[in-house]
Amino acid sequence: MLVGLTAAAAGLAMAELAALVVAPQASPFLAVGSLVIDLAPAGVKDAVIALFGTGDKVFLLIVLAVLLAALAAGAGVLELVAPPWGTVLLLVVGAFGTLAVTTRAEASALWAVPAVVGTLGSCLLLRLAIGRLRAWSARTERDSEHSGLHASGTAVTRRGFLMLLGGTAAAAVVVGIGARLANAASLAVDAVREAIALPRPATPAPQIPASASLDVEGLSPLITPNESFYRIDTALRVPAVDPAEWRLRVTGMVEQQIELSFDELLALPLTETSITLLCVSNEVGGELIGNAVWLGYPIRELLARARPQAGADMVLSRSVDGFTASTPLEILQEEDRDCLLAVGMNGEPLPPEHGFPVRMVVPGLYGYVSATKWVTELHVTTFERDSAYWTDRGWAARGPVKIGSRIDVPTAGRRADAGAVTVAGVAWAQHTGVRGVEVRVDDGAWQPARLASAISSDTWVQWVYEWDAAPGEHELAVRATDASGSVQSGARVPVVPDGAEGWHTIAVTVA
Repeated sequence: MLVGLTAAAAGLAMAELAALVVAPQASPFLAVGSLVIDLAPAGVKDAVIALFGTGDKVFLLIVLAVLLAALAAGAGVLELVAPPWGTVLLLVVGAFGTLAVTTRAEASALWAVPAVVGTLGSCLLLRLAIGRLRAWSARTERDSEHSGLHASGTAVTRRGFLMLLGGTAAAAVVVGIGARLANAASLAVDAVREAIALPRPATPAPQIPASASLDVEGLSPLITPNESFYRIDTALRVPAVDPAEWRLRVTGMVEQQIELSFDELLALPLTETSITLLCVSNEVGGELIGNAVWLGYPIRELLARARPQAGADMVLSRSVDGFTASTPLEILQEEDRDCLLAVGMNGEPLPPEHGFPVRMVVPGLYGYVSATKWVTELHVTTFERDSAYWTDRGWAARGPVKIGSRIDVPTAGRRADAGAVTVAGVAWAQHTGVRGVEVRVDDGAWQPARLASAISSDTWVQWVYEWDAAPGEHELAVRATDASGSVQSGARVPVVPDGAEGWHTIAVTVA
């Protein structure tokens, strides 16, 4: 088993080293993880996100590592007791890795090289090490039959096996070195990012009034800090995109195709605005939502320059890693909706994990149909002709954000003292605005909560309700009403295919 593990680790090291030369994204380990994400049913993805939140990728990589270790250990045993089936098992694993790499959307034929090199290397090392293990075992048996007369020969054979195994294990350190070298690209991009001075917006965001933020301990901050902003995407490795090499192309059903560099984008009159983003996988009461101040160029202005042709109704945005999203063209063209090619987030260039150098931000639509990170192309087309990453996997083609609300304070299961208890949270009704929020205690009547001032109809709003709590076990529920009078539905609806519905409800014990 140790031989199998060591051979697989060394093969993986070779593959990672080769990937640094061919393309960092050609890592077979990460490619298999991406393929698993692509093939996993929506319900499975949903369950993993619900259980692990933004740690879903770490969980996936751990599971893959454990599975690979089990297969490698099994290959070692098979090669010893039933050769060449251990080698065959490693070849099958390697073939799957090669398939995963070569089927990535952005892959070239060269991307197969790291997986092939790693597979052949692990198979060669497995056969060589098992051969020496067999020789050591045979020599030990012969020496025992001759009462230890040839113990020195056994020692030599044992030493040869252990030296091979130790040397192979040492080669696996290349994985760490390779990761370090791969990170060097990200570090270089980080240095470039830190040196960028974002231009002042031609249209600054309105000043946020003090009344927009309630002073309640435990309540989500009005503006979500970058380090706390949720991250949900399909990239196992955050793309390291050099802004000097970045280009955005507007293609498809347009009169004039456009190509834009990062410097050209920064030279355009930029808009600054606060927008709340929401993941469609957010469960009722979930935390896959955040509010930030974004700086970017209005997409409608870019589309106006490209002049979409009659009949076009969708923009298929594409990321540098091949991810795609389908956004209704009419939404991106609305004059009163700040759909942005964002370059800044809360006063600084986009963090790499949030799309540096450029991403899309579209208020009123779930991120899976609008918020493409590391965006490189806007392809004007039709919903009938093209589909996007998540719509190919059973999600709705259009994803308008539903009215929602959440209780932040008190937390579920908390014990509270009888008397005045502060209940507070956030509510949203994007691009319509929140008219009111109500709280219900047990099966009582709905009571109005006090709203903070709204920044805009495209952001969440904080609310608070002062509850005169009586001793006992209680259930608190919240619902929101938008500016048009539509009331948040209490019917429980799962996140698939177009977002969860239902009132956020928590249990509280009052002593």
